[in-house]
Amino acid sequence: MKRQRRPTAWLICGGLWVVVASFGCGSRPPVGKRVIVLGFDGMDYGLTRRLMSEGRLPNFERLSRIGTFQPLGTSIPPQSPVAWSNFITGMDAGGHGIYDFLHRDSLTLTPYLSTSRTEPPGHILKFGRWQLPLSGGKMELLRHGTPFWEVLEQHGIPTTVIRIPANFPPSGSASRELSGMGTPDIVGSSGMFSFFTTAPERITDKVTGGTVYGIELENGVFKGKLKGPPNPLSSTGDTVKADFTVHVDASRPVAKIVLGDQEVILQEGEWSEWLDVKFTLLRFVQTLRGMCRFYVRRVHPEFELYVTPINLDPFHPAMPISTPAEFAGDLARATGRYYTQEMPEETKALRSGVFDDADFMRQASMVVEEEQRLYQYVLGGFEDGFLFYYFGNTDQISHMMWRAMDPSHPAHDPVADEPYRHVIEDLYVEADRIVGETLEQLGDDETLFVMSDHGFAPWTRSFNVNTWLKENGYLALKDPSRQGELEYFQNVDWSRTQAYALGLNSLYINVRGREGVGSVPRGQRQIVLDEIARGLMRYVDPKTGQRAIANVYSRDEVYQDREYLDIGPDLILGFARGVRGSDESALGQLSSEIIFDNTSKWSGDHMADHEVIPGILLSNRPLQRSVTSLKNLAAAVLAEFGIEGFPPRE
Repeated sequence: MKRQRRPTAWLICGGLWVVVASFGCGSRPPVGKRVIVLGFDGMDYGLTRRLMSEGRLPNFERLSRIGTFQPLGTSIPPQSPVAWSNFITGMDAGGHGIYDFLHRDSLTLTPYLSTSRTEPPGHILKFGRWQLPLSGGKMELLRHGTPFWEVLEQHGIPTTVIRIPANFPPSGSASRELSGMGTPDIVGSSGMFSFFTTAPERITDKVTGGTVYGIELENGVFKGKLKGPPNPLSSTGDTVKADFTVHVDASRPVAKIVLGDQEVILQEGEWSEWLDVKFTLLRFVQTLRGMCRFYVRRVHPEFELYVTPINLDPFHPAMPISTPAEFAGDLARATGRYYTQEMPEETKALRSGVFDDADFMRQASMVVEEEQRLYQYVLGGFEDGFLFYYFGNTDQISHMMWRAMDPSHPAHDPVADEPYRHVIEDLYVEADRIVGETLEQLGDDETLFVMSDHGFAPWTRSFNVNTWLKENGYLALKDPSRQGELEYFQNVDWSRTQAYALGLNSLYINVRGREGVGSVPRGQRQIVLDEIARGLMRYVDPKTGQRAIANVYSRDEVYQDREYLDIGPDLILGFARGVRGSDESALGQLSSEIIFDNTSKWSGDHMADHEVIPGILLSNRPLQRSVTSLKNLAAAVLAEFGIEGFPPRE
């Protein structure tokens, strides 16, 4: 069942929601039992097993002796929003409707985020340059199905769910929830940083996920602006901004930053704490509040200042991020402010050359510290029922640092990568420590699950599916001489195109009457689908001599749950280990080659075939119910409370 938060007041701006809401939790008799699930995103079964055999994960080894240690089957495809939705609902993508990070509107081919969407208010009163929403809009969680914690709550078991992915806005059906992956920054994106520099020419790579601003210092001073969302009260959609000023010391590596009534002095290489950001929507009447941190990367001879994405402030969240609404602020009061945006490790700044490896690891370490501080507080107050807690750093840091431990990787630099050779292994050791501390607080009759949603693999070769389609006659270009120049299918001749790829593992047949630009008669869909599947399975990487794609799955055959089958792609691609769909292909752009080396800092991934990258499952006792994959893991959690029949079927 799809759940939706209904706040008492909304102020909407495209993807922006300003919420005033309160939720109460009534008292209930104690359950007398505790079950904890720790989710370490992207923890790989093979690497975990090796480190256990080397004696580096003593608490994991202890669990394997007294309870369970096994591979955990992941989702098809093994993308995080798909995998976590499998766990949450006990269904595959055909039932919960999440197939990829990106879906598309079949009529317009407009891409959209698969897990949530916002709709503006239906009625607006305009007067001059101002407007007033007269009716509420809607923020909707697109994941279908009943979350397993809702069933626990129905049986009187209090639940706390912290940062589980694919749960924004929060379902509203747990006693306490804090949203995680899927939670945007204040402009509605996955995280847009700002970088102010007197030497913008240093940034030669394409910048995604942020904006680089060239600046000039006048007598050691510059005045900058932090960009917010379009003003929902402005009929012209003016972007709101917050002014700040930087004073750079002429001789010392120090800068003073003034933001509103806040002042902070930072040395070169130093981060600020979280600072308030106030955007004025209507003078003296309405403000929108967020928060950010400043990082003075360099002072002399050139000045460089990084500013985090404007995060939702847990004390004044502009969108719903917790259940009850005040829970996010309660956590911040107890532990200090924390990143609220999804996947806060600054991978985009590293990929763009704004950060180097040292900058990235310093920022990622700050995120780790926040996560652990928050977990210690939540664990310390957990007295009864069910607790889920999510750790994302094992995934995000593995994406960026896989090259450091893999000398065969095209992006590996034996000198520059040497300091980071053990970074990923150290994350696993730290996870083992967290598990040990958790075990110390559990009684003999209480259950701990340790799990991951998928494993990990090197990403050494990039496969552009759209280029393969073009080279094999299934996708046509208006101007072949401009191949690779234009993004998002702008050069595609749809009248002669039979198939296209969008997202990381998804391929669609251009069906007439379904796609707005469809060319393939419905009766020919299966013929084209089968031809493409056979062709992709035969493709051999000319560099390695190995098949680039391990399996191709038809949505009509692979998914057992079928209520939302029509949302999904026609084919799901399971790449061979070491291969991933290219970034260009994911967004509808062709490249000059079908397959090529990945030299990006983003060097590890998990978009391979689900059979080669299982996750992990450990427990501190033999389980009441066997587990083979994410789909039946929640049923095993409920079985620890004596609850059967999940997922519920109508």
